[in-house]
Amino acid sequence: MRSPQDIIKKPVITEQSMEDMAEGKYTFVVDKKANKTEIRSAVEQVFDVKVKKVNTMNMTGKLKRMGVHIGRRPGWKKAIVQLTEDSKSIEFFEGM
Repeated sequence: MRSPQDIIKKPVITEQSMEDMAEGKYTFVVDKKANKTEIRSAVEQVFDVKVKKVNTMNMTGKLKRMGVHIGRRPGWKKAIVQLTEDSKSIEFFEGM
């Protein structure tokens, strides 16, 4: 079994994710091989909260060019985690 720190890589800090925090939704970059149940248990263990729902998306890397050479940035997986109403908020995002 993988550790929760291997599943959750980093938080996503954007204007949209900051607006979703008011609804109890937090966005993370997660491991591409992680499924929803692994993400749920990792967030509950690391941040000591109760998770209501997990939505995941596979994000494709942006297309980049350097002259005539065309390449792609690496793809990644994004997870939007919604907490229950009685759960406390994640303190990591409070100062943002």
